[in-house]
Amino acid sequence: MYLRTTKRHNKDGSIVEYYQLAETRWDPIQRRPTAHIIYNFGRANTLDREALLRLAQSISRVCQGGLDSPPEVSPPGEAIDIEWARPLGVVHVARALWEALGIGAVLRGLEPRGPRRAPHELALFTRVANRLAEPLSKLACSEYWLTERASLPEAAALTLDHLDFALDFLVTHIEAIEREIFFRTADLFRADVDLIFWDTTSVYFEVDDEDTECETKRDTTLPPLRQRGYNKEGRGNQPQVVVGLALTRDGLPVRSWVFPGHTVDATTVAQGKESLRGWTLGRSIFVGDAGMDAEANRQELAQGLGPSILALPVGKLTEVQEEVLGRAGRFRPVHASLEVKEVVVGEGERRRRSIVCRNVREAARQRQHREEVLAALRQELARLDPQAPDHTKRACELVASKRYGRYLSRGPGGRLAIDAEAVRRAARMDGKYGLLTNDDTLSSEDVGLGYKAMMILEACLRRMKTTGWRIRPVSHWTAHRIASHVRLWVLALLLERAAEIRVGDTWRNLRFALEEVKAVRYRVHGLTLVQSTRLTAPVLAYLKKLGVQPPPRVLSIERASAPSCNT
Repeated sequence: MYLRTTKRHNKDGSIVEYYQLAETRWDPIQRRPTAHIIYNFGRANTLDREALLRLAQSISRVCQGGLDSPPEVSPPGEAIDIEWARPLGVVHVARALWEALGIGAVLRGLEPRGPRRAPHELALFTRVANRLAEPLSKLACSEYWLTERASLPEAAALTLDHLDFALDFLVTHIEAIEREIFFRTADLFRADVDLIFWDTTSVYFEVDDEDTECETKRDTTLPPLRQRGYNKEGRGNQPQVVVGLALTRDGLPVRSWVFPGHTVDATTVAQGKESLRGWTLGRSIFVGDAGMDAEANRQELAQGLGPSILALPVGKLTEVQEEVLGRAGRFRPVHASLEVKEVVVGEGERRRRSIVCRNVREAARQRQHREEVLAALRQELARLDPQAPDHTKRACELVASKRYGRYLSRGPGGRLAIDAEAVRRAARMDGKYGLLTNDDTLSSEDVGLGYKAMMILEACLRRMKTTGWRIRPVSHWTAHRIASHVRLWVLALLLERAAEIRVGDTWRNLRFALEEVKAVRYRVHGLTLVQSTRLTAPVLAYLKKLGVQPPPRVLSIERASAPSCNT
């Protein structure tokens, strides 16, 4: 349906225009689209333009939330002076989810009462919204993002001190906050807490000195956090902290921890178990990767958290290679890309139930890659001079190579040759990984699928450090501020995962769509207005799935005050 304009040429040479409300219909006789007139407005020079504007406003009120500005705001021909346009969509959705998950209510309930009540909840939301929209440092968030990039008028009065004090407030009440928020979120999403996924990662600092003293603030004592240790990114020469994270199978955070940088993965389970002891999660199964496999961890899990699923480093444990992989038995298909086989090792109290999983697609990929490496290795061996000494520079480089060295051995006369036994052992491990569980009630298929879901946790940790909220660089140096910095990331993860679960799409796609929604401030006819842009169909579809109302079309209206005369 559209407004149609037609013209008629009179004999005296004048032209008369007519306005009509029309729609295009398919004519089955002429077999082409034709214009069907619904209403004639009459001649353009006699048309009541005010009536036409009222009709347009009534139509707009029904579509996309309406246009609530008064008719005198933008009369025909009035110039509009645009002051700025800032992103609105991400902040609007983040605020709605913040309140829907009960985070705002929990934080406001913990704020100290009194006439000089500090805006800790608003300051924390501002930092989390910045993490989701445009990750910046605390200083840049205060001096640049709030003043020039974000449409968040309620936070306009926040200062850098407000953001600092909010971090202290967060770390002081973090245990109560995480507990209350998790149970509210789990109830809202009917989260399945039968699996608790656990993993750790390291975050390094661009400094050289390690922390040496404990830090106490508001009855909370933290050990020296910035310590040198094993860094998963090869930055072991710099101080770091170890971040532990527990998630549900849907990727919703359960709890987070910050450990000193020299903490070993296998020693973090005891503290995690102690922290979750009073949470009454029901029958939960602890799921950890190969870094958690240690005898002390298995005992802790058996005593405290009960059932567990731990990954086994298949290529390193002799027991797995000789006992598990060597046992007869066929793999049972679980779905198109996963097969499982169960093996029980030992008897009595030393009985251990192992599940060998084989990823069919990964096995094919590893087999093809090995064939390419062996083909390249044969070419390298053919280039070696048979008359040269056995320890030529190139021969030593091949033996020391991580790519070729595993497949080489000394053949007749001390010459390098491809080790057929090493190739056979590598082929035996294609696409396989081992799992260890202490729960006999779980089927092999459930164990395999349960661990496979851990890729969600690994994606969250990868997003934290590289592709998402850029947790580095960490500009804080005190233990409490470092811990708060990590907890801000966990709150951002909670909002992001909640949005992804509701829309059934990635946060990246959702954010790209929401970035189209802007808040525009402009002046016209003596008024200063802040108005949101019209919503596209994809944005409306996302908001409907999220259960979030569209932002109002008119966010604020200010009338210019008359200049005062001083006598």
